[in-house]
Amino acid sequence: MFLELISFLTQFNSGFEVLNYLTLRAVFAMLASLLISLALGHYFIAKLHQYQIGQVVRTDGPKSHLAKSGTPTMGGVMILFSFIASSLIWADWSNMYLWIVLSTAVIFGGIGFMDDYLKIKHKSSAGLSSRKKILGQSLGAIAIGSWIVLAIDSPMQTELLIPFVKDITVPLGIIGFLILTYLVIVGSSNAVNLTDGLDGLAIMPVILISSALALFAYISGNYTFSTYLNMPFMLGTGELFVVCAALVGSGLGFLWFNTYPAEIFMGDVGSLALGAILAVIAILLRQEILLFIMGGVFVAETLSVIIQVAYYKRTKKRFFLMAPIHHHFEKKGISEPKIIVRFWMITLILVLVSLASIKIR
Repeated sequence: MFLELISFLTQFNSGFEVLNYLTLRAVFAMLASLLISLALGHYFIAKLHQYQIGQVVRTDGPKSHLAKSGTPTMGGVMILFSFIASSLIWADWSNMYLWIVLSTAVIFGGIGFMDDYLKIKHKSSAGLSSRKKILGQSLGAIAIGSWIVLAIDSPMQTELLIPFVKDITVPLGIIGFLILTYLVIVGSSNAVNLTDGLDGLAIMPVILISSALALFAYISGNYTFSTYLNMPFMLGTGELFVVCAALVGSGLGFLWFNTYPAEIFMGDVGSLALGAILAVIAILLRQEILLFIMGGVFVAETLSVIIQVAYYKRTKKRFFLMAPIHHHFEKKGISEPKIIVRFWMITLILVLVSLASIKIR
């Protein structure tokens, strides 16, 4: 939207052309989403208190969590609003990738919204049934995956890139690509959802991973840099640099209120959407494997639930004191802030390792 205004203003003064630069638009996108989140935060939290839209806490969880019952939830609405608004202001509307990412946010945010609504309505932590939630996610992933296929203009965009090695890719074909897309989107969406159990635990990894993906987007969308760094050049992906910056800003704005002790929780409307957004951006950049590495905390949380369920079915005993694994550490007596910061540090390390793949090939 802003690009149209810039084009109009440059007719009168060429100095406005500087606002068309990708890097500057990314900075403004991040600042805009951050300021929108900060500006809306207190008002949004007050309204949630007014309408008694509070968190329903599991009674079988850590006892320290009982005090969190009633804390405003569905803060993901604030994240998505600031993210979408900033992206629409600063990104190029003619770029197909922008609309794919924003559609992902709306679809998966809608699924999460319904889940949160049912939890609040019935005063239960159940929400949508697992079958209905997976069905919604599956339909959303298939729709987004099909859209991406239609936007592909070269066979290279359906190949799986192998990080840390040079000139080695795995041809997937359209069917293989759709299967991978489905697994990455649904898996990432649920992984972030499972991780969102402590104050600020999920949002900081989202911020760190978004920052790394922003760098990959900038490189892959720039022919000179991608050629120099031996990364595939993909026309149009540079615009994802602006989108990722907007996501970082909205995440930081939410963290202001979500840091321990949290004034608001993101709810499923936030976690399901954020996981899917990261997945789609990684797919568009062909960095699915690096997403798996950077999201190691999300992967560990998901695996802990799978292990817990499988082990209990076989032995009728628990492998962990409680799953996801962050609750296991709480049960062992480790304080919540310490768990949160350590998980953040692990994510930072994994992000730095992934960024090293830019030069190590």
